[in-house]
Amino acid sequence: MPKSRPLARSAIALTENGSRGRRLLMAGIVGLGFAIGSAAQANDQPFDVWLQGVRAEAAQKGIRQATLDAALTGVQPIPRVIELDRKQPEFTLTFQQYIDRVVPQSRIDKGRAMLAEHGPVLERISQQYRVPPRIIVALWGIETDFGRVTGNFSVIASLATLAHDGRRSAFFRKELMDALTIIDEGHITAKAMIGSWAGAMGQNQFMPSSFRAYAVDYTGDGKRDIWSSQPDIFASIANYISKSGWKDDRTWGRQVQLPAGFDISQAEKKVTRSISEWQALGVRRVDGSDLPARDLSAMIVLPALVREGTGGPAFMVYENFETILKWNRSTYFAVAVGKLSDALGNIGSAE
Repeated sequence: MPKSRPLARSAIALTENGSRGRRLLMAGIVGLGFAIGSAAQANDQPFDVWLQGVRAEAAQKGIRQATLDAALTGVQPIPRVIELDRKQPEFTLTFQQYIDRVVPQSRIDKGRAMLAEHGPVLERISQQYRVPPRIIVALWGIETDFGRVTGNFSVIASLATLAHDGRRSAFFRKELMDALTIIDEGHITAKAMIGSWAGAMGQNQFMPSSFRAYAVDYTGDGKRDIWSSQPDIFASIANYISKSGWKDDRTWGRQVQLPAGFDISQAEKKVTRSISEWQALGVRRVDGSDLPARDLSAMIVLPALVREGTGGPAFMVYENFETILKWNRSTYFAVAVGKLSDALGNIGSAE
């Protein structure tokens, strides 16, 4: 992401197995995205006093008083938000367990239905942003189960809670200012701005800073509506991925078969070689056939290696894999997006 922009993923719909499962996934995904910046000193100001300072800063930035009244009047810290922030359990799912939960057949089937239902607008957006419909739909599906689960926390109250808290106050205070700006611009009301406990919002789970940088008013109605407008949601996802460096002449990668005795340190050290060089070293497609005859640079990724201590499934990935990682710095997540997008079909000739 440009300027090391923090990731905006809540991953609240990655599993169908209840709140504990969602918290586990948050620990592995959201926790990675938001664990940035140095720890700040605890905020000794009472919340109400601190909030007055927020009002003053926002007013200096040009946010209207009516917006501040609507968004901040009556806001109180949410203890549950601090609990989730402090007590995120360690991410304990194995890679295969994660894939089974995140890319079940039910999600593949639903994704194919969504591709068919929204085909015309997805194709137009794909042509404009040069991002395949299957990637757009895969990200949509993994983030919020195609808009089904988008969070139930007030974004303003959650961000205010985390900004007042001392651990990452500077980051969340900036996100709070961005959220107030979004409301002031008329894209959504403060009451309707609902999202994850960490402030990610909409069907693509953008943090306010990502919304301001990448959200698109594709319908031309004056609002960048990532909550209820499918065209705006799809175009916003595509814009994010496009500006993060997606190359439309290739796919993200593929599962491969490694030769006996393969030096797994090459995966740990992110060694980059041409496809032909990996071919010469004995790497093959998972069915044993030759790798694509293309002059592309690639790396070998072993998602299970660090966490499980074993090689597990191997993947040969291209630059587009790194682009997905700019959305979420989790190898598990990036492989899941790739696998779901492949399962949705229409890989075409972009090897």
